[in-house]
Amino acid sequence: MRRIFSQRPGRLVPLAYLVGWLTGTALLLLPAATTPGNHTGWWQASFTAMSALCITGLAVVDTATHWSPLGQVVILALVQLGGFGIMTLTSMLLFHVVRRVDHRTARLAQTETRSTITGIENIPRRILTMTMAAEGAIMVLLTGRFLCLGYELPSALWRGFFHAVSAFNNAGFALYSDNLVSFNADPFVILPICVAIVAGGLGFPVYLELLERHRGHTSRRVPSVHLRLTVLGTLALLVAGYLTFVVFEWNNPGTLGGQSWSGKALGALGGSVFPRTAGFNSIDYAQASQPTLAINFGLMLIGGGSAGTAGGIKVTTVAVLLLAVSTEIAGEAKTVFGGRKISSALTRQALAVTTLATAVVFTAILVLASLENQPLHALTFEVISAFGTVGLSMNLTPLLRPGSWAVLMVLMFLGRVGPVTVATALALHSRPRRYEVPQEDPLVG
Repeated sequence: MRRIFSQRPGRLVPLAYLVGWLTGTALLLLPAATTPGNHTGWWQASFTAMSALCITGLAVVDTATHWSPLGQVVILALVQLGGFGIMTLTSMLLFHVVRRVDHRTARLAQTETRSTITGIENIPRRILTMTMAAEGAIMVLLTGRFLCLGYELPSALWRGFFHAVSAFNNAGFALYSDNLVSFNADPFVILPICVAIVAGGLGFPVYLELLERHRGHTSRRVPSVHLRLTVLGTLALLVAGYLTFVVFEWNNPGTLGGQSWSGKALGALGGSVFPRTAGFNSIDYAQASQPTLAINFGLMLIGGGSAGTAGGIKVTTVAVLLLAVSTEIAGEAKTVFGGRKISSALTRQALAVTTLATAVVFTAILVLASLENQPLHALTFEVISAFGTVGLSMNLTPLLRPGSWAVLMVLMFLGRVGPVTVATALALHSRPRRYEVPQEDPLVG
């Protein structure tokens, strides 16, 4: 096994996810994982296990009523594993087992965490520490709120813990049949969950850099391009999502129209945060307007920061492409941001990730449209939600056929593992061309 890992480290990620998915499916098939009076089939168990492990949140059964406490514990454990990153966990285990991480595994872990190879052995511990600290803080806030709402202490603790882990890992699973719709106007629930989602979606490299800067372990005077693009891109997308809900849903009687002013403001905030791969929903998206759905297509596909709990093609990927387009329009030769040049290789990588993602999403929409007799916009919503590991739904996923569930499961897997990881596995075996060929450019546009 060690020889396989050292020779083919790129296979660790899909292999780890496969083992986690099969284990989760087997556990959810246990009779004790289902509440009395309900039955769990293979499709329900496997879909739920994949959704939890890929921290998506799409569900084919009601998490609150179908799964017993044991089933909910299994789901939460899969969410935690998926959020922490099976690759990171595997690197930590390998390090303790073999007492070292070979160069190729380090390179793969570097891709996952966007960190330097130096000190790779400390990354899992740092990620675990930050995860536990963030989830603990959110759990305390939510538990206090649930106690105020009249829950007994054990129930309040469980609900606070479950929703804190689900929120920080951008999973979107909730212990209520309407998800968070009944808490839409409750700032003591919505605000901590929104903070946890944004914090988890920024990505661990941002926190690792901030930690290094706080400790004075870096000589750089200005933050890195990655940190600046991630923060600025996240703020821009949050503002865009908020304005979308204010403009198109403020007076929509099916979503925010019938609520108080504060309820509308919190609903718009949730509407800007939740599509960023979180999957919680405080409104019924089946009642949302067409412009809101169109904007959400983009928000779900972009997702959050790299190497974090968020899915999607990532904020920095889109930012790099926009910078490249801006450079081309300006007629400049080099892409520059904040006094730093962005390499053409990175631009090609961003273009490859976006192109592959678009191709996968389009193909999945085509397949589902051929299998289901449902509105195209609803199928598109479910497909992008699955690929972006978002978990939002127009209440369509439980009604789909098992063949369509299989398509969504593949999308969740691809969305979580990511084309970059696959490309990294290929790059480890790439060989540089030792000769040049004549240049000839075709017409474009």
